[in-house]
Amino acid sequence: MARRNKILVPEARKGLDELKAKVAHTQYPEDAKFEAAEEVGVPLKKGYNGQLTSEQAGKVGGRLGGSMVRELVKMAQENMAKKR
Repeated sequence: MARRNKILVPEARKGLDELKAKVAHTQYPEDAKFEAAEEVGVPLKKGYNGQLTSEQAGKVGGRLGGSMVRELVKMAQENMAKKR
């Protein structure tokens, strides 16, 4: 699977992949998008998915990205509470 997105800190890739797997409730990060697609009813399959509409692709990516952001905010809030 080719990665087209570029993160600012390459060393963070492993942590981001672990977070993706955590929010998708799966063991492997590469399975996260398939879990998210199944939850929202998008027919995502391995390989080429050119038949998907922009809306369908956005549902999958939005589901994962939104969950990851919520989890990161929660982690930051917990970290700040510990420091008080």
